Amino acid sequence: MEEPDKVGQKVKKGYTGVWNHEAKGNTGVWSEKRIGPGGDWCSKENILVFQGATAPLPSGIPTYTVSIENFCMYGSCKIYNIHLSCGWFSTARLIDPRIFRRLGYDDCLVKDGQLLGPAEVVVFQYANSFKYPMEVSNISCVP
Repeated sequence: MEEPDKVGQKVKKGYTGVWNHEAKGNTGVWSEKRIGPGGDWCSKENILVFQGATAPLPSGIPTYTVSIENFCMYGSCKIYNIHLSCGWFSTARLIDPRIFRRLGYDDCLVKDGQLLGPAEVVVFQYANSFKYPMEVSNISCVP
């Protein structure tokens, strides 16, 4: 965690906090609280999307493995209704639509909208001539 530039309130992406200085010297403790809809630690920044190239299909079409992880380890990070921006996502390899599916342009749904609990991971593979950029666009949190 970076220290704030000055004494007082500082906001950084997904966090808010206060730098508390001791009476003597310029040492202190950064206290932080994750902010987001529906809970102290619930935020779309807790969902990480990784993807990388894997062995191509026998036909030569490149394949990619995608891992979507609820990186939060706290019980209050119960996230559902996870949507990714995904362009016109399509694949030559079948994906179980309960795991991942495109609803419309630039809107893909993870795990059929169901809960992705703390530290839970969803993994799937797709095949296409190019890698689709994907990032979290929207989530809902269990209150």
